[in-house]
Amino acid sequence: MSSKSDTIQVGMTNTFICSYLPEQQEQLLVLQENTINVELFEQLLSLGFRRSGEMLYKPHCPHCQACQPIRIPVKQFTPSRRQKRTLKNNRDLSWSIVKATSDEHYQLYQQYIEQRHHDGPMFPPSREQYDNFIQCAWHQPLLIEIRSCNALIGVAITDMLPNSLSAIYSFFSPTQDKRSMGALMILVQCRIAKLMGKDFLYLGYQIDASRKMNYKKAYQPYQILTANGWQQSE
Repeated sequence: MSSKSDTIQVGMTNTFICSYLPEQQEQLLVLQENTINVELFEQLLSLGFRRSGEMLYKPHCPHCQACQPIRIPVKQFTPSRRQKRTLKNNRDLSWSIVKATSDEHYQLYQQYIEQRHHDGPMFPPSREQYDNFIQCAWHQPLLIEIRSCNALIGVAITDMLPNSLSAIYSFFSPTQDKRSMGALMILVQCRIAKLMGKDFLYLGYQIDASRKMNYKKAYQPYQILTANGWQQSE
């Protein structure tokens, strides 16, 4: 770039076993900046980066390109018949947006990880792990609460940018399996993004070969980041 103020520093991690495709070695590009502004953050999202805590990263694996950055153009999004049923079946629920995490949020997160992801990299959960994962000194996420009769049953952690929302992580009560809570929280985030006049909802990475990460193409139309830029599904 033309001047020092236009440059950013990026480092690379060592390789390690991939959490989603254990037969593969994962490696990450990691932004080496203490603070960034929201405009740069959104630009990096459009280049395939993601946020976890204060770390902005992008897969740069030596022998694998399975991670596909995916986003929904929310103004064009139309729920499928199945997604409409999910919305209909959850009309008794309410949602609200808060800016601060709470003990109530963490208790739900703890239940979710212990019962739904005890075989994953986030087990066992701890408050320190949760805070490090959620909180960011240079950007405050939104927390979308889903409640049933005032009882908290789901939380979606979302970054709000000038032209988009970015879905960071969602967790919900393990007793609510019949509600399709994971799908519902993506649909709620699509609705909020549209109400806010945003262009996109970023969903992170689609991994076709991973059972835990291959559901995102159900939200159509979607866009995948390729070597030729963002390509929209037919």
